[in-house]
Amino acid sequence: MNKELLLNELTFKASRSSGSGGQHVNKTSTRIELFWHLDHSACFSEDEKARLREKLQNRLTKEHVLILSSGQTRSQLKNKGHVIRRFFELLEAALTIPKVRKKSKPSYSSKLKRLQSKKQHSEKKSNRKRPEY
Repeated sequence: MNKELLLNELTFKASRSSGSGGQHVNKTSTRIELFWHLDHSACFSEDEKARLREKLQNRLTKEHVLILSSGQTRSQLKNKGHVIRRFFELLEAALTIPKVRKKSKPSYSSKLKRLQSKKQHSEKKSNRKRPEY
């Protein structure tokens, strides 16, 4: 994943942020929105694009555009850095291939421990009963 090429594909838009900040919020555009078009990206192969479409299907629009926004701070520069960091984290998480689980049998000692604990539990329960005369 070439981050410089990806940064060139991103489009940013600034808008007024909501939340705390008093009059500052009403007159400055500090919220940053990031737009990235998956189909027009030259950084990924078709297999990777298909994987990204599948993993990010809830976040993509119908035109396969990813939109992220950040308005946490009162600084436009900090919000831009935050949204870019989130974008790369999202892509890396979507592109990682999970390990295939290998089936394994329980060991002999673990079987014995399980049976022994079951026996102890049953004895504890049976000791609560009234003795038979």
